[in-house]
Amino acid sequence: MTSKRHIISILLQNEVGALTRVTSLFATRGYNIESLNVAPTDDPTVSRLTLVTSGSEAVVQQIVNQSLKLIDVVNVDDMTSDQHVERELLLIKLRVPPSLTVRLRESVTKANARVLSDEPESFTVELTDSESQINRFVAEVGSFGEVLEVVRSGALAILRGATTLRA
Repeated sequence: MTSKRHIISILLQNEVGALTRVTSLFATRGYNIESLNVAPTDDPTVSRLTLVTSGSEAVVQQIVNQSLKLIDVVNVDDMTSDQHVERELLLIKLRVPPSLTVRLRESVTKANARVLSDEPESFTVELTDSESQINRFVAEVGSFGEVLEVVRSGALAILRGATTLRA
């Protein structure tokens, strides 16, 4: 069985301890969470948790089934099994010598990123894209100078078309 990357979306009641119960499910079964995002939905009583993990299809199906048994969980979907749109947010702070500033700006433009701050001692750049494009961008702009800090949101995903993950 091959292990592959999965994006799992979980709708859960916006209650104290709900997130802990979901993450404990993963920890007690030895599943690693590679990234995790939680925020309220358009319904303030329901939050959407998006996490990335790796495992075989059978392992991920077990995660989905076990998650559905948790009292706070409303719905669960392995987004990678359906057509979906995936994005991640990157904030990167760089120290770039003046001689490479033009090349940095060209890379930012080419990637459809934005310079948020271009102070003499550092550039802060924002990019929203797929995980692979963000990895490529970090490597590219990192070659222009010193990477001072990297902040990534982890994956967010939404199903394509009219299908939705609903409570």
